[in-house]
Amino acid sequence: MSKQITVVAIAEARPGCEAQVEAAIAACVPPSRAEASNGGYVPHRDEANPSRFVFVERWASREALAEHEKTPHFQAMAKSFAPLLAKPLEVMILDPIDQEAV
Repeated sequence: MSKQITVVAIAEARPGCEAQVEAAIAACVPPSRAEASNGGYVPHRDEANPSRFVFVERWASREALAEHEKTPHFQAMAKSFAPLLAKPLEVMILDPIDQEAV
């Protein structure tokens, strides 16, 4: 049986590319939230480092996340990120320690 997962992804923009990264993220948010298997999709900007963007996402399962990564809106964001990020996207898939918190 698949279980709900939380994903934290970190994108760090190259200097001067922050606005372009933010625009790419903004375009991906509404269709990602509209996916049936999505339980939350909230991008953030790090106050201490404005070049760093942090996504906190909830998906119905690992399979749901894999399907999300195949969508046109995710693919468009990933393609636009290629020249804009200082380093590869960092993705963490998290399992809750406190199952009641889910």
